Amino acid sequence: MDHANDVNEIMKVRLQKLQDLKNMGINPFGDKYPYSHNSQQIKGNFVELENQKVKIAGRIMAIRGHGKAAFFDIQDDKGKIQIYIKKDNVSEDTFKLYNLLDIGDIVSLGGKVFKSKRGEITISLDMMKLLAKSLRPMPEKWHGLKDTDIRYRQRYLDLIANPEVKQTFLTRSKIISAMRRYLDENGFIEVETPVLSPIAGGAAARPFITHHNALDMELYLRIATELYLKRLIVGGFEKVYELGKDFRNEGISIKHNPEFTMMELYQAYADYKDMMELTENMVAHIAKEVLGTTKINYQGEEIDLTPPWNRMTMIEAVKHFTGIDFNSVNSDEEARRIASELHIEEVGNQDTIGKILNLIFEEKVEENLVQPTFIYDYPIEISPLAKKKEDNPRFTYRFEAFITRREIANAFSELNDPIDQRDRFLQQVKEREAGDEEAHVFDEDYVTALEYGMPPTGGLGIGIDRLVMLLTDSYSIRDVILFPTMRPKA
Repeated sequence: MDHANDVNEIMKVRLQKLQDLKNMGINPFGDKYPYSHNSQQIKGNFVELENQKVKIAGRIMAIRGHGKAAFFDIQDDKGKIQIYIKKDNVSEDTFKLYNLLDIGDIVSLGGKVFKSKRGEITISLDMMKLLAKSLRPMPEKWHGLKDTDIRYRQRYLDLIANPEVKQTFLTRSKIISAMRRYLDENGFIEVETPVLSPIAGGAAARPFITHHNALDMELYLRIATELYLKRLIVGGFEKVYELGKDFRNEGISIKHNPEFTMMELYQAYADYKDMMELTENMVAHIAKEVLGTTKINYQGEEIDLTPPWNRMTMIEAVKHFTGIDFNSVNSDEEARRIASELHIEEVGNQDTIGKILNLIFEEKVEENLVQPTFIYDYPIEISPLAKKKEDNPRFTYRFEAFITRREIANAFSELNDPIDQRDRFLQQVKEREAGDEEAHVFDEDYVTALEYGMPPTGGLGIGIDRLVMLLTDSYSIRDVILFPTMRPKA
């Protein structure tokens, strides 16, 4: 008999039990029942609670025996606890109810706390109420469920079967709360900007497109919050941040999900060096508050988040790991030749020195950046929203932070010259017309905002999912997103 038939047979038995319960006058999906303690409180306060009556509620996780006396386990939000039932200690109806229960059923119960002969803290049941009958059996080998397809598609089963998964998402919540507290306490104001926009700007990415019927116009799910947040700096806010979802119509990998959580902030009268200090101090603070340490383990490697972090320009990093000094590269042709010698396949015939430098960095350097490292001074070609360096206008005041070979933050001294910004947008338009789908579109209203004057501003974006991966030792982004995007089953 195949698995589907097995499930169908088990469901038939459970449906019959459902009917038997109804025939007994028992509602298989009962009302709420107040409980006095959770499993953690009972286990942690046994001395005070021994021989005292408690009430608890949870899901049945194991059943051991159906004779005159038996044990079963229930799991609540804080853990598991053993229950002892003896026919002589309960009413006839309660014992009949027990014999119609299955693993997965949700019950509330009451009884006295004691220790079993094996020394396990246990509740001796004297009353029980069924709150929800489980009609489907758990997957095969569901204790320590490993099938990632089931785990990601049916996260509720993952959370039931794997307590450490729930802990990951509790930690995620603590990380986000700690970040908000840090920013709030440092004078930042949390704001909300549109998810739907007539223009998808603020990053190099392909957007999701939708249609508004009443206005009969295309709208885009935001790929970043940057351009709206900087409009607020123009308007007089000096420290703002937004923490929420962005959407990019791109590939899926262990590092990428089409919808993901970002924190972006902007601070007037600041620059990218201020953003470096803010980044390293905030991440270290969050790690200390949530994990109790700034020295963590990620996939077998010890990572030290203690400030100050390493700092290298992109040119210095490429020279350090490849031996090639781009300060001495003077033409696009020479850069393309170097890329060919390094077997960088993404380089096109029209690519410039700056683009090629970045491609070499991505291919040959990122894989070496394990400890927290700021890579700064990015080429202007790939930084259309960052301010030019005064001493070398081929580069910008921009950095990305890397930890465990992954980008975790991106920051600029923001471009506040509207004439320069207009020119950069026009260059992006040309690149878009040449086939680059990720090039920025022209945002006329944003340029208009800059024409009213934006103070020198530092901007920072941190990928929350990747930060959570780091601080929970999670290999894949799907392990830190409750409901990751999945291809539909056939």
